Amino acid sequence: MILKPLFDPAEFRIPDGVAHVCAAGESPFLKRHDAAFAAYARDKSEGPAGRRRQAQRMAEARAGAAALFGVPEGDIGFVSNVAEGVSMVVESLDWRDGDSMLVDPDEYPSVVAPAMLQRQPQVVLRFARFLDPESVAAAVDERTRIIAVSAVSFLTAARYDLAALRAIADRVGALLVVDYTQASGWMPIRAEVADFAFSACYKWVLGTTGVAIAYWNRARQPGWSPSTAGWHSILSDARPDWSEPPALQPDATRFTRGNPAHLALYVLESALDYLGQYGAPAIERHVQSLTTAMLAQLEALQIRSTTPPDPQRHGASVCIAHPRAAAIVAGMEARGVYAWNGRGRIRVSFHGYNGSDDLDRTLDALRAELSA
Repeated sequence: MILKPLFDPAEFRIPDGVAHVCAAGESPFLKRHDAAFAAYARDKSEGPAGRRRQAQRMAEARAGAAALFGVPEGDIGFVSNVAEGVSMVVESLDWRDGDSMLVDPDEYPSVVAPAMLQRQPQVVLRFARFLDPESVAAAVDERTRIIAVSAVSFLTAARYDLAALRAIADRVGALLVVDYTQASGWMPIRAEVADFAFSACYKWVLGTTGVAIAYWNRARQPGWSPSTAGWHSILSDARPDWSEPPALQPDATRFTRGNPAHLALYVLESALDYLGQYGAPAIERHVQSLTTAMLAQLEALQIRSTTPPDPQRHGASVCIAHPRAAAIVAGMEARGVYAWNGRGRIRVSFHGYNGSDDLDRTLDALRAELSA
């Protein structure tokens, strides 16, 4: 079956003659974002009126991010990146000696590193294979403060059972912190399963670096407060009176301590508006038609993938562990196929601008480089 792109590839800055299959690393830029840059340049230059328009554009991006996550708008804020958001959660807890955070051994650094450098006291890091909920259940106890997980693994593209992890977290009173970076922009998300959730915006969301979505589940954690603040995250803009701690913003805007990344938010608003024209269910069906087709062809070629074959258990990428991964991906690039390398695996990622032609070119380039 020939699958045509869901998006018009001509709307993206995809170099001529290239099969762009690396959305899990960096997606190509939408040409419509040129208008977002121009609008930001105009608004930044027009004083108070321009600042009001910046605030309005941020509000529109926030509404789009809330729709993306399937949560109330008041639960959505913005941080500069996922590592900052996870750090704010880690730093807000009253850790005691012996308290722990549980992660998968192959979890992404932005999720793990914020706890590894936590001092006074040091956080105990525990590990379990998150594809096996029984392993997770056996690894937690009453000292487990956080279960942290990516919704989809960056390393293998395996999807984790967030509902099962939620139940385990509730059993011991732990927070469930989820990184949706490898899921946002192509699959439906119901972020209320988490206590806190984050997502970068420069992959399938089609935005840029400099801003990440932050979610605070106020229904589950109504009393949460970060341990640091800035002018943007406090409630009052009156003349300062530092004799008492300032009140924080009542909603998730407290995540943004200083000036918002307005330019990145202009781009994000543009990207979310574009994705909203298609809807996550349609994008998910499209990309998983490509992932399942690729996995089937790899199996026929006896090329082993670390990605689970069941589309209910994998993301929008297909991963292959290989000792020559860096050289193979470089060779594919020379053949006009942009895949992704890192940590000993080849990763091919699909989005709405891909179709069967991209899949065929990717497989041809991969076969040629594997046999080189």
